[in-house]
Amino acid sequence: MFDSVTSAALSSALDGLALRQRTIANNIANINTPGFTASNVEFENALAQSVQAGNGHVVATTQQSLDPSQLNGNNVNLDTETLSNVDTVLRYQFAAQAAGGEFTAVRAAMRTA
Repeated sequence: MFDSVTSAALSSALDGLALRQRTIANNIANINTPGFTASNVEFENALAQSVQAGNGHVVATTQQSLDPSQLNGNNVNLDTETLSNVDTVLRYQFAAQAAGGEFTAVRAAMRTA
């Protein structure tokens, strides 16, 4: 059960979303740092391909943002980071609930066995 594609995909998604939350926090923390380049976390496409291949295991990657810079060389956009954070939190909550459902199903099966 815990080696299923669904479990692996949920675990990969939670790891990727947690990395994205940390990256967003770092970007926002450096919003006034001259020359700071924001980072983005990517894993959704790789996760979809991995699930289609019957695996579900992926590692999220961090890439430097190519967004235009301000005069001080910093390219952090607070509006973009805020919206990304809201989206990430909602996705994390959904994935966590789905993972909890997996454990609930196993617990119920163990009680009836």
